[in-house]
Amino acid sequence: MQRMSSDGVVVVGGGPAGAATAFWLARAGVPVTIVDRARFPRTKACAEYLSPQASRLLDAMGVLEAVEAAGAAQLSGMRIRAPDGTTFEGRFAADHGYRGYRDRGLALPRMTLDAILLAAACNAGAQLVEGWKVGDLLRDDDGRVVGVSGVDPQGRDAEIRARIVIGADGLRSIVGRRLGLLRRSRRFERFALVAHFAGVDGIGDQGEMHVASDGYVGLADVGHGVTNVALVVPAAVMPRANGDAGGFLQQWLMAQPHLAARFRRAERMEPVRIAGPFASHARRAWAPGAALVGDAADFFDPFTGEGIYTALRGGELLAPYVEDAVHAADHRRADAALAAYARQNTREFRGKRLVEKLIGFTVGHPPLINHAAGVLRARREMADLLVGVAGDFVPPSEVLRPGFLFDLLRPAPR
Repeated sequence: MQRMSSDGVVVVGGGPAGAATAFWLARAGVPVTIVDRARFPRTKACAEYLSPQASRLLDAMGVLEAVEAAGAAQLSGMRIRAPDGTTFEGRFAADHGYRGYRDRGLALPRMTLDAILLAAACNAGAQLVEGWKVGDLLRDDDGRVVGVSGVDPQGRDAEIRARIVIGADGLRSIVGRRLGLLRRSRRFERFALVAHFAGVDGIGDQGEMHVASDGYVGLADVGHGVTNVALVVPAAVMPRANGDAGGFLQQWLMAQPHLAARFRRAERMEPVRIAGPFASHARRAWAPGAALVGDAADFFDPFTGEGIYTALRGGELLAPYVEDAVHAADHRRADAALAAYARQNTREFRGKRLVEKLIGFTVGHPPLINHAAGVLRARREMADLLVGVAGDFVPPSEVLRPGFLFDLLRPAPR
């Protein structure tokens, strides 16, 4: 048995949530170790979109210039096509009075982004252990989490003891599952099939969402002539893939006449990766000795591209509370700090989660999305507000107002 100990924190997961949490903790002088079963750089099924407000977080971590220098595509807004062909668009730089940290979003392959973020965390003082597979949590006699156990990079049984364990390990978080905190909404379960393509025609400086009766696909430039293609379908549709994710994705795209022509000369650059099921939620984001952040804490639907921003902001939000917990005089005060984080995390993302759920419900019902697209096509100022909410710089309350919702439900102006 290989044993390690830490007076600080173990972060499980080296994606954006884990890297951001580790960065801020290390900057504060807290000993922190990141463990991940993968070895970096590695690919990841993700839409790879960073909202305009994510640039604030990248800048605060000192990596915004590195992300842009790596060739990140810059996106001016979003274009959405409903099943009946109605299309509307919204811009990040608009006349509604709100401005993001940048007027554009960014998109960059996760293989590159994650390496940049992890380098920032390590430069701040965090330790990264790759190829370390967490299998369970260590607990004391009172049931409090005191570390993790698993298999180290040499294939040996191993454990790491720590004051606090952070689950930043995504939708199927091993930390969340071992704590018994994760819940799934089977009614809204969806899966994503994701790949990079070269040679897709007509890709401009906007992200695109194309909604059909049996799912939707997002397209976005991620730099260097590469397009991220992310198809999201209900769980009930997945058996049609029949073990051939690449064939299923190609067939789905070719069945959409407006997309088929654009993909006729396109080349898929890699195997299709599958993510999901989505609609995962933790009953709460903490337990004695542990906390959850990013997708491990809550994730409903990728339509608004919320994942990376939430991961980065969640890490920034969590770190001060974990610092307090590490330095607490006793377990009661440590638990109070983690519980305070969970309350703040709920307050921070409550409005956006509600918007996500309303959008997810609308997208899942073609008559509703067809109607909404007609209204938003005619009312550009409403479309800009909605896209600004997706960009994380317009308050969700702007589109949850009764007046906005009433206008969205009214017949489209002619």
